[in-house]
Amino acid sequence: MKHNQRVGKWGEETAIEYLMQKGHEIIGRNVRTPYGEIDILARRDDTVIFVEVKTRTSNTMGLPEDSITTRKREHMIACAEHYAAEHGIDHWQIDVIAIEGKPGSTPKVTYFENAI
Repeated sequence: MKHNQRVGKWGEETAIEYLMQKGHEIIGRNVRTPYGEIDILARRDDTVIFVEVKTRTSNTMGLPEDSITTRKREHMIACAEHYAAEHGIDHWQIDVIAIEGKPGSTPKVTYFENAI
């Protein structure tokens, strides 16, 4: 597994632990749609949450959330709309979880609810 894949997988695991501690139910991971992949699918109460995870090992290239471009936002919205329509989901939102750190360290987690 390449370094970036290892860091990304660690970031997703960290995000899942964080969401579960907040009382979210994890209902999917790496869900593919014709518009791209949804990192984490979670549920809280009657809302389905599409979660994008961004992980950075340092701030040299900026904060993790800085990597969400307009094009990435459009893909995330298209993914969520497609999945929601296909599964009859009325209440949904898109959240972003930014993870800073490295595997083996204590990560800094920043949670942006209803970010997009």
